[in-house]
Amino acid sequence: MALRTAGRVLVVFLWSVTVVLGQDGWSVTYTTQSICTLKGSTVDLFCSYTYPRGKVTTTFWFTEWGTGVEPEDLGQDPEYAGRLEYHGDKKKDCTLKITDLRERDSATYKFRLLTDQEGGKFSGSPGATLSVTGLQVKLTGGYQDKTLTCSTTCTLTDNPTYIWYKNGQHLDESTSPQYKYSVSNDYDDSYSCAVKGHEDLHSPAVCVQGQRCYRVTNTKRRICVLKGSTVDISCTYVGYYSTTSSFWFRSDKSTPEDLTTDPGYAGRVEYTGTYKGPFTLRITDLREEDSAEYRFTFKTDNFDWGHSFPGTTLSVTDLQVKVTPAVEGQKTLTCITTCTLTDNPTYIWYKNGQRLDESTSPQYKDPVYSNYGDSYSCAVKGHEDHHSPAVCVQGQSCYRVTYTKRRICVLKGSTVDISCTYVGYYSTTSSFWFRSDKSTPEDLTRVPGYAGRVEHTGTYRGPSSLRITDLREEDSAEYRFTFKTNNFEWGHSFPGTTLSVTGLQVNVTPAVEGQKTLTCITTCTLTDNPTYIWYKNGQRLDEPTSQQYSSNILVVLGHSVDSYSCTVEHHEDLHSPAVWKQTSVLTAAVGIIVVVLVLILCLSGLMCFR
Repeated sequence: MALRTAGRVLVVFLWSVTVVLGQDGWSVTYTTQSICTLKGSTVDLFCSYTYPRGKVTTTFWFTEWGTGVEPEDLGQDPEYAGRLEYHGDKKKDCTLKITDLRERDSATYKFRLLTDQEGGKFSGSPGATLSVTGLQVKLTGGYQDKTLTCSTTCTLTDNPTYIWYKNGQHLDESTSPQYKYSVSNDYDDSYSCAVKGHEDLHSPAVCVQGQRCYRVTNTKRRICVLKGSTVDISCTYVGYYSTTSSFWFRSDKSTPEDLTTDPGYAGRVEYTGTYKGPFTLRITDLREEDSAEYRFTFKTDNFDWGHSFPGTTLSVTDLQVKVTPAVEGQKTLTCITTCTLTDNPTYIWYKNGQRLDESTSPQYKDPVYSNYGDSYSCAVKGHEDHHSPAVCVQGQSCYRVTYTKRRICVLKGSTVDISCTYVGYYSTTSSFWFRSDKSTPEDLTRVPGYAGRVEHTGTYRGPSSLRITDLREEDSAEYRFTFKTNNFEWGHSFPGTTLSVTGLQVNVTPAVEGQKTLTCITTCTLTDNPTYIWYKNGQRLDEPTSQQYSSNILVVLGHSVDSYSCTVEHHEDLHSPAVWKQTSVLTAAVGIIVVVLVLILCLSGLMCFR
């Protein structure tokens, strides 16, 4: 089975009565016959098998089997893509792990094996029946006497411990699904429940009175998206009193910190939405280190929503092509990720940079033959600029181009090096860099707009670099590399490196009373996490006047009449325009008006100082 690991580390280990059904030396043993577990969790279907003779050629799990129809391998079902791990080995262990469980995964799972002997096929019945359930809080009773029950659609395996929360704060835990203490009748109180060991899989919060209680409802509890793409994480929130502030934060930080003030997200985070409507966190140019749980918090005059309440877990992954042997002379290609991509994507396949086919399955559907010259890569529909690296199906001399960086953001007026490595099965006859937004690929060294600013260096199989000097904002574009051999030309449609060119600006916002926050902003996130340098009245702040002085944020006194500007280390000649504090602008304006009035009066003879 071509199955792989993905998903969570919380596993439901299940031990129950062994179920064995066999004949003439054939048998499949299921450790448990019936399992009920939580949506979003992980389950192990423990299994072992025996067979009388011969060599096992194929093993797989399946859920349905029509009369006269060969059962289908779950590993080929797009619904399970990236969520299965098969433990099959020489010890005849056939345990199946399913991660990120969904309610539609509820089914009876059976194991099947095929051998090289005549009639050597066997399916283990009755199988293991899996039921997947969410948690819901049911509210019963009258106004003064209410009962809360953490309900499920099946009886959870292993006698779990239930945990109760009030307004997002941990209250109590018990082996009973009913809340045993008195329940508040306040209009602003909400309750939710979870199961110990799965505290991140809360039930939705419910009001005990009316519908205006404190609660946050996440649109999605888990999201898996591609590195370099953009994600929207959203929720709805309600508070009994008016909201005074709200923000998103990462739960792995020791102190909740508004993401818009986190330097690691500078220029990549945006909030949209209104009270009671979907409130959205948008993160652009995603990186693998952005993988985390994101939570939303809000405050009212009377209340602060609990920071401990689960949010949305974001996983950021790249694409890789896995090559596995099939029958002799053939290979199987799978477009793999480290998590299951959200929203059942369509996969697109490329051969030598040319588009081939698309499918809802991460496996390439046609047999691939071992050709030394051919390389394959994959992408996801709607994100065609986020290709996997190209891989050879045989050896390492196939056609491919690998870009050192897929995105670069640099300062206007600076110099950038865009590089790649390339390999062709035959000798290269020519190569050049070009802009993908031009109708016809044209060597940049011959484009008038780049005259005297472009240099192309590099050798075959070594890094090939495009250097552009004196960068301008209009240089922002995607740059691609192409090469030719006597037999082949690398496809011009294959994604390259996207360059964004930005200037620096200082943004001034109020902070606490008597202070202001200065932010050195750009239109894109500068590459390589630069160190920012601040200037006061044209003089560099070599001694820190704030702990943040080397970041893109500087806090200064609000009554200051000084000017401030910023730049980036190693680009000290590329300053932002200087800004004056608001008070200094007013003071300067008043001073100018006074001087002008005095001059007018002096020239008219009414008043003049001598």
